Amino acid sequence: MQYPDLYSNAHLVVAAIRIFTYKNSKNPSLNEICATLSFSLEQGSFICKKLKEIGAVDVIEGGYGTRLFVKNHLKIEEIPKAKKEDTLEESLKAFQNSKKDFTQKIESFQA
Repeated sequence: MQYPDLYSNAHLVVAAIRIFTYKNSKNPSLNEICATLSFSLEQGSFICKKLKEIGAVDVIEGGYGTRLFVKNHLKIEEIPKAKKEDTLEESLKAFQNSKKDFTQKIESFQA
């Protein structure tokens, strides 16, 4: 089950980092976290990027590859819980409405 909001997914990623570190005695890579949570690499990368921006996670590149570290898990609470992500349908309707308005303006200029 994948959650649609960033807040819930952020908690999952941080928990996965902690569990992976506990079980394997090493910090995970992004690929390992995505495989654990059944996220696409793009979705996992997006979530980790947001977590790094707010200071909840550190992404360290070293000789053994890129590893994820929990920096401050309390920063996740700063993410709005009820924020809905923009869906494709809403974007498409907004674009169609703006195109319709533009077409009406052109027709009024021609008249």
